[in-house]
Amino acid sequence: MDIQSILEKKEVQPYRMSVRYGIEKESQRVTLDGDLVRTDHPEALGSRSYHPYIQTDFSETQMELITPVTESDEELFQQLAAIHDVSYRSMPQNEMLWPLSMPPALPEKEIDIKIAKLDEFSDVLYRRHLAKIYGRRKQMVSGIHFNFEFGETLVKAMFDMQNEYKDYLHFKTDLYLKVTRNYLHYRWLVTYFYGASPLSQPRYFEDEEGPKEPVRSIRSSHYGYTNHEDVKVSYASIQKYLEDLDKMVETGKLLEDKEFYAPVRLRGGKKMSDLATSGIRYIELRNIDLNPFETYGISPEQVQFLHVFLLFLACQDEKEDSDQWIKEGDTKNDEVALEHPLKETKYKNEAEEKIAELEKFVEKYELFVSEDLFSHLKEMLEDPSQTLSGRLYQMSQKSSQKEFAVLQGRENQEKAWEKPYQLAGYESMELSTQLLLFDAIQKGIGQEVLDEQDQFIKLSFQGQVEFVKNGNMTSKDTYIAPLIMENKTVTKKILAKTGFKVPTGSEYTTIKQAEKEYLKYANVGFVIKPKSTNYGLGISIFKKGANFSDYQEAVQLAFQEDTAILIEEFLPGQEYRFFVVKDEVKAILLRVPANVVGDGIHSIEALVAKKNEDPLREKGYQSPLEKIELKETEQLMLKEQGYTKEAIPTKGTMVYLRENSNISTGGDSIDVTDQFSAGYKEIAVKATKALGATICGLDLIVPDTKRPITEKNSYGIIEANFNPMMHMHIYPYKGKSHRLTLDVLELLFPEAFEE
Repeated sequence: MDIQSILEKKEVQPYRMSVRYGIEKESQRVTLDGDLVRTDHPEALGSRSYHPYIQTDFSETQMELITPVTESDEELFQQLAAIHDVSYRSMPQNEMLWPLSMPPALPEKEIDIKIAKLDEFSDVLYRRHLAKIYGRRKQMVSGIHFNFEFGETLVKAMFDMQNEYKDYLHFKTDLYLKVTRNYLHYRWLVTYFYGASPLSQPRYFEDEEGPKEPVRSIRSSHYGYTNHEDVKVSYASIQKYLEDLDKMVETGKLLEDKEFYAPVRLRGGKKMSDLATSGIRYIELRNIDLNPFETYGISPEQVQFLHVFLLFLACQDEKEDSDQWIKEGDTKNDEVALEHPLKETKYKNEAEEKIAELEKFVEKYELFVSEDLFSHLKEMLEDPSQTLSGRLYQMSQKSSQKEFAVLQGRENQEKAWEKPYQLAGYESMELSTQLLLFDAIQKGIGQEVLDEQDQFIKLSFQGQVEFVKNGNMTSKDTYIAPLIMENKTVTKKILAKTGFKVPTGSEYTTIKQAEKEYLKYANVGFVIKPKSTNYGLGISIFKKGANFSDYQEAVQLAFQEDTAILIEEFLPGQEYRFFVVKDEVKAILLRVPANVVGDGIHSIEALVAKKNEDPLREKGYQSPLEKIELKETEQLMLKEQGYTKEAIPTKGTMVYLRENSNISTGGDSIDVTDQFSAGYKEIAVKATKALGATICGLDLIVPDTKRPITEKNSYGIIEANFNPMMHMHIYPYKGKSHRLTLDVLELLFPEAFEE
């Protein structure tokens, strides 16, 4: 199988870097002091039996994080980051993930290491078997399982460029077998560069003698979690591999084939025996220690290295006796794993040759890697203290390995909790969508970001698929409902004819037309707003009329946002947002317009700048509150009150910078859900139904929340929003949180919420 010459073909060139990745990362849950927790798997994560992202491994304290299949480094780390965020924020805030492969101090009695409390009793029995055969202590080691698949376009292109194989599955299987054999022979390079378990913690080697610590990688050596020496399986062919596994099970050396814990596992169908017919689809590298210096246990450099290294290994010659070839690799790997982390490796010359060959290979085939990948690899060969094990050992000598792990673990935990309203990896997305993704991951609902910029995601659960845009635009609303709510004229007409109170007013399509009717509004309260926009853009409110100059400016501002505007009567009272989901008001907010409070010292401009320093205030809906601006609309509002931005208001004076109370324009959100009677909530539900909507944000003006809804002018509906923001209800400025993203998910997937 001459892969090197195949890769040279121009037909293959576009697909050389085509790949699919997946990562399974194990980590022990510990206290903030670095001791194993005594709590169960977080209840917020639901059933681990079906959860696609967060499960338990051997013990109740060992969390396993699983990414979906991705096709790029960037997407892989986005998923890793997001799943870590969900894991941390599903645990109690006094717990964290242990950042090392070697477990923290283990209990004095082995029986106190609790086997995972799984739903299926057969899974519990299997873990009991492992505990009996290998001991519970060995099971507590954690690491990275790196699932690697050459892109289908690459494998098919390579198959088309050769004549040796007639069957595609046979070609693909032999390709992965060759890569596997070579990886098993050369994996000592991975152990040298990225081994990171130089020291054990108390009571890991309680029942056996350990290595002479420190070493490069306890986990990757024969002191790690391995099968017994009499378990022998050949990788010469897929038939021989499966025959040997069957033999190991038949002779009782393995309980079942999944007990074969080789550094590489071949993957294909649901069962190991399926490999005979389905062939190898991908390989799982199981010899990678947790990188304690990386928040997610592995670095982009490691992923890049493994990618090009595995492609390189597809082109390397190997000995005809594949079993001997692998055995040589086993010997070298164990020697390298047990070397002192600060000493030059015995195989330095060979390592330098292989890295030089790999660098030439990358250059020849124009593979994309970071500029400093090879310089770093060479640096680590020249100076072992720069390897992961070397760095970790040196850090442990400054205090202790435990103290380093605790500090690193706390840093990772604090990072996850720093902005609990954001989802790591997807911070550029609109906040409500981030929160929806967080909840989907936590509930075990499959998620895929189809278009990050357009806030378009795909959700799936038990075979059902739903598409969601902007956090709550779903299939549960008809196409026409958002169009109705987008058009404020149509919204008003429908609501008015159904018997709801709405402000009177007129629509204008030109500035000249609106200016002609100035006198109609000069001495009464009125509102000017674009006909079809959200987020409070272009809205101006005049409670007691306005002079022509201000009126003219407000008209122009509104026309900047739309081709038509509305001028409506001003309804006195406070503005409330009612969030309706399927015949129920889920939350109500009082939205206070953007404001500052004078201190008698600073100007309004300075007060705005100071208020904007609040970490909860950011631009672009990335935080619960938006930064306040001082643009034309705000300055017009100041002018109405007799201020300029340079003015210094007296101490305690509240100065409003907007009439409209949108959070998107710097307003404050105050939850008042429990302050409203059922009558007001019923009005909101009925109005939503009248508009044909399932999810709706209704803006009501209410003069007095204590007034019965049946009284005249007790309310007025000024707007209906087809894509209402959810984050301001989840993280209000004041008051109770309402997790509306869960309501949306339950609307889409009620089965996921059944007990």
